[in-house]
Amino acid sequence: MLKVESLEEGDVVYAATGFYNDGSLDGVPENALLAPAGARGVIVRKGYLEDQPSRTVFLVRFEDADKCLGLPVGCWPEELRAEEP
Repeated sequence: MLKVESLEEGDVVYAATGFYNDGSLDGVPENALLAPAGARGVIVRKGYLEDQPSRTVFLVRFEDADKCLGLPVGCWPEELRAEEP
């Protein structure tokens, strides 16, 4: 079983939970659904919190219903799955 923390940019992931706009995405209504649970996405950036270097954060673009990649979404490892649900 793959661990999300071992994945890198370009790897495919799946949303373990639904992602909603918390107000940080301009031009998108607050609380709008960005990706439903189970949505497939691709990691576009992997990084760490400056004040918590042991805390990994992923920037993921999830597919919409038309298989087009949406806006990048910040995700914690526990919010993602490495394998299709």
